[in-house]
Amino acid sequence: MSTHFWGPIANWGIPIAAIADIRRDPKYISGKMTFALCLYSAMFMRFALRVEPRNLLLFACHFANEGAQLTQGCRFIKYHYVNKNE
Repeated sequence: MSTHFWGPIANWGIPIAAIADIRRDPKYISGKMTFALCLYSAMFMRFALRVEPRNLLLFACHFANEGAQLTQGCRFIKYHYVNKNE
């Protein structure tokens, strides 16, 4: 098996952790890290489609991570900026 298989498999830990943390208190979310992971996944989604041969497993991993990080980012913004006065 090549890195086109094992790289994405190892990478699935990031979105799995983000999805598992959705029920945790949003005060523990790092806004900077969430933003960095959103950028990271956006760049590597493009990379996964541009590399030859296309790596759809890597694309799926980063697509899932982008969704999970955007969810966490929305929770962070809502907790720290929108609901601050409540």
